[in-house]
Parts: sequence; structure tokens; C-alpha cells
Amino acid sequence: MTTIQCGNVTFKNIQAVIFDKDGTLEDSEDFLRNLGQKRARMLDAQIPGIGEPLLMAFGINGARLDPTGLLAVGSRRENEIASAAYIAETGRGWLESLEITRRSFEEADQMFKTFAPSPLFAGSLEVLKFLSDAGLKLAILSAASTQRVQKFVKDHQLEPYIQVKMGVDEGPSKPDPSLFLNVCRTLGVEPASTLMVGDSLADIEMAKRAGAAGSIGICWKTPKASHLEAANVTIAQLDEIKIIS
Repeated sequence: MTTIQCGNVTFKNIQAVIFDKDGTLEDSEDFLRNLGQKRARMLDAQIPGIGEPLLMAFGINGARLDPTGLLAVGSRRENEIASAAYIAETGRGWLESLEITRRSFEEADQMFKTFAPSPLFAGSLEVLKFLSDAGLKLAILSAASTQRVQKFVKDHQLEPYIQVKMGVDEGPSKPDPSLFLNVCRTLGVEPASTLMVGDSLADIEMAKRAGAAGSIGICWKTPKASHLEAANVTIAQLDEIKIIS
């Protein structure tokens, strides 16, 4: 059992830490914004006028990606359903709307397959190694697909540190606590001895519902973020996570 301290908050008897991926370990804002813009443009080419509303729904405002928006927080399936709903408003049937969205998303994804991986946030690798060396079990639980999580771990050679790599595929999405509980079962730990580290309210709410030991909100460069107020503590970089015993 390990005691972890962040700022003036202490978490005792910790056995595992579960990390979100996008916006927590991976500096993927540029990738997500570009992907969302490409998806919106491809759909707008088929259904003129839908592009701008979709960008707003995704949480894309010029060069900024809203950390609370659909693209940053939602699973791929949730993004597809939301996009299809905008298409259905033009009078198309629901199944047709879903199919148009699915095809456009797949084509956009193909265009980004050859792009270089998004970088880790500075210091992330060192923190993961430090926590792993201390005997903690580590996992990644992301709203991205499991395939994307696995690719992220492989691209950045995190296999020695990450024991469970899980995303959202066809099942429930964050903040459904079953996701957190499933990771805990796979790790072989109790939720009450597991911390969640994430950059969204969905991460924080999921951990709370699952009975986690606590949650650490991260907002890189600034610890003040209104959407993370429900976290036990908010940090501006991962190396603020300290082991004190």
C-alpha cells in the first residue's frame, strides 16, 4: 500500500492509478481538433450547411478545443450519434444519417493514420516510470477506442509501465462506473485503493460513482479549471503526484 500526496491532499493505501489518455498523458489537442474539422468538412460536402453546427457541437472554436466538449470527452460512438442527429434534422432517415456519419468518420480516420503520433505531455513518461517502480499498478482508461489506446502505448513504448489498456468501443462510456470497475477487476485491486487521474468531469464523476479512493484532475499549465472542481485535487502537471510512503 502506498501513500500519495498532491498539494495538501493525501491519499492513503493506494495500490493502483488509472489514467485518462487524451489531455492527461497525451497532448492530443491538435490531432483531435484537426480530426474534428476534417469530419465536419466531409459531412458538409455531402450536406451543405451542416459543417459549422457540427464544429460547435464538437467543441471546436477556431484553434481552440473545448476540454468539456463532445470531441474532447465523448467516445467515437457518442460523436457519431451526435453528428447523425444533426443530419437527421435535414429530413433524412435515422439509419441513413448514421450510415453517412459512419462512412465520413472512417474516411477521415484513414487520412490521419499516417500522421505522427501526438506527443506525451512533458514529464509523463518519468512519472509513469516512477509510480510503476514504486510498485503501483497502472492502467489507461480512455474514451478513445481500445485500439487507439493500445497504439498510444506502443507508439510511446509504455508497455513496461501500463498493465491495462482500455478504451470505449461499443459499450458504455464515461462516466459510467462499470468502466472503472472493470479496469480494477482486471488489475486485481479494489476501487477504494485506486486513484483516477483525468482532465474531464466525466473522469471525476466516474471515479466517484465507482467508489474510488479519489480523483486527481489535471489541467496542464494551470490548476484552476472550473470543470474539475469536483476532483479531490487539481494539478497543472503530473509530477505534482508525490509518493510519501
